[in-house]
Amino acid sequence: MTAPKIAAPKIAVVIPCYKVQGMVLGVIARIGPEVGAIYVVDDACPERTGDLVEREVRDPRVRVIRHEQNGGVGAATLTGMTAAAADGADVLVKIDGDGQMDPALIPNFVAPIVVGEADYTKGNRFFAPEYLRGMPTARVIGNGLLSFAAKLSSGYWSVFDPANGFLAVHAAVFDLIPKDKLASRFFFESDLLFRLNLVRANVVDIPLRATYAGETSNLRARREAMPFLWYLTRNFCKRVIYSYFVRDFSIGSIYLLCGLPILLFGLIFGLTEWIAHVRSGALASAGTVMVAALPIIVGFQLVLAFFTFDVSNVPRTAIHPRIVGKAGGAS
Repeated sequence: MTAPKIAAPKIAVVIPCYKVQGMVLGVIARIGPEVGAIYVVDDACPERTGDLVEREVRDPRVRVIRHEQNGGVGAATLTGMTAAAADGADVLVKIDGDGQMDPALIPNFVAPIVVGEADYTKGNRFFAPEYLRGMPTARVIGNGLLSFAAKLSSGYWSVFDPANGFLAVHAAVFDLIPKDKLASRFFFESDLLFRLNLVRANVVDIPLRATYAGETSNLRARREAMPFLWYLTRNFCKRVIYSYFVRDFSIGSIYLLCGLPILLFGLIFGLTEWIAHVRSGALASAGTVMVAALPIIVGFQLVLAFFTFDVSNVPRTAIHPRIVGKAGGAS
């Protein structure tokens, strides 16, 4: 008896475009035959990139979508992915139009999803030391700090380079994400990781050597630093509340519920007593020191135990094999 043939997954690529007129044609030309559809999203680009693509590209896979107003890279990506999913794509890939990402690597990003090992894959430019050659020093430092903060925020302690824009996601998992709640601009990739953790999607890093050739980034690091910090802190708090006190209650919940108040008590009491004794010039008694020190030590150990539990609680199994054909909205 002949085994039934399994249909090849339909792969769609989304390219958000804003001021990339000089590079986008080369990016499209290098996309391989494994991709069935290409969605170029002109995010109200002042260079009219959509017109250029329609005029110069003869690839029948290419479809241009236009935004009347600039919504940011996240909004453009969501527009393209939503259109691709509606057209029946199984795997949605996003690459930038500035030429920093090699389209030849698309099969590397798609493969773990197709075989059921991952729900979402993303590039990691820090995978090997040699990958950092040519990367501006400011980007190395900035991405390193951002990566640690994003681990805390998203709960994906085993991944790095969270703001990397080369990514792929299974359409069924994408359908679970509340699109209206996702950040629309430069925080998009980090916010998406946070949302993926809430649905327990498995995320896998893919080695990626980025190319830097003097492209001008639209990101203004100093202006965006404080909003990034606020978004990451907010997402961390929301993730902890939802994952450990709403959806589930585990030993990690107990660690945090007991440890945080004890630690705060020790810190506040100790600081208050220290200020009082400095003003009076009197030495604190051994009992006062112990009342402050012991809660700090115990509370810190319990909070540390929570983070140890959190690291071990990273999703490690793909969910899309269980939800294909059943995916619906999520809030």
